[in-house]
Amino acid sequence: MATAPDVETEPEQLPDLPDKELFAELAGFQSDCCVTIYLPTHQAGVEVNEKHDAILLKNTLKDVAAQLAGQGIETARIEQLLTPAYGLLQQDRFWGRMEKGLAIFIADGYFKYLKMRVAPQHEAVCQKRFYMTPLIPALACKTYFYLLVINKQKCKLFRADASGMEPIEIPELPDEMLDVKRLSDKDASTFRAGVSSGAGGANFHGMGGGNPDHKDTIAVYFEAVDDIIYKEVLHAENVPLLLAGVEYLIPIYRSVSDYHNICPESLTGSHEHDELHHLYAQAREIMQPYFDHGLDKALTIYANQSASPLSSSVIDDIIPAAYYGRISHLFIQKGTHIHGQFDEMNAKLDMQESGQESAEDLADMAVIKTLTQGGDVYLLPEERMPVPSPMAAVFRY
Repeated sequence: MATAPDVETEPEQLPDLPDKELFAELAGFQSDCCVTIYLPTHQAGVEVNEKHDAILLKNTLKDVAAQLAGQGIETARIEQLLTPAYGLLQQDRFWGRMEKGLAIFIADGYFKYLKMRVAPQHEAVCQKRFYMTPLIPALACKTYFYLLVINKQKCKLFRADASGMEPIEIPELPDEMLDVKRLSDKDASTFRAGVSSGAGGANFHGMGGGNPDHKDTIAVYFEAVDDIIYKEVLHAENVPLLLAGVEYLIPIYRSVSDYHNICPESLTGSHEHDELHHLYAQAREIMQPYFDHGLDKALTIYANQSASPLSSSVIDDIIPAAYYGRISHLFIQKGTHIHGQFDEMNAKLDMQESGQESAEDLADMAVIKTLTQGGDVYLLPEERMPVPSPMAAVFRY
């Protein structure tokens, strides 16, 4: 049923990193008309200046309107459903603050969106529930690490996840090595920032003026940096810390750090002047095995169970297993849609054409059922699937 003509639906922005509770809330929403739109978007460049993303949404809304008309939805109701989306087209500020993707969820009196940190495939789906599978990478973005760029000037800390990286401002960090002065032999972590006076510059307790490049002097500086970073950020963390700096500085920092999870690998070279995106790309390449760990482990489990009844790549096995909560790990190929119905009471699977009114996207339902019942889901390109099938699964029993 359409909402009253004078009721205006206000767009609501959802968190960029949805949790499983929000996923379940969206997945549980049902209506006779639910529209889901996924768009890849741009953060900078000519695409932003020329409004490519807004144009893509405008064209997508035309396609959605045609889909809804083909389903017998009245023109007035279609216009009311899509009015908030058309309103976004006029908001230059909205399009100037994009992430890598945009997900939009539309129903009667309902318009919510989230800016995705991972670019989705362009899709628009009109059915009786929201299409959820493309959100899987957004859930995976919660895996993160820290990057510390070290040098004899001001060290810089960054927080990075699967989609990007941002600096962490720590005002307490000294601006350069010679700002640090050790105050006592007993407390190596105590320092103060000071302005050098006279030709001798800053003095480290027990070292005198000395050579400012001496390893002991550098160690005192790094120890102070480590203490501040640990106190302000890392004391409650257990994620990896990747070091970036010229090669001879890396072991000095390792030797004085109190943090327990410094990566054995490092990003060597001078990186203090790198552009953020370039620095992230280099760090991300080193940390790729860290992000792939869960997937690699799941693929190993599948391979170990491949000759047993506890795995399958047969759709007729996987769909019922998902409904009954039997799946521990589900692998699904990007862009997969499998339409039909599943009768849970009678355990009957009926494959149908996508245009049939009673048809559901059973692949998407398998994703929803698996995630909301404690399983793990991996959305993969075809070349990364464990077998040549659009779906594969490991069963609990």
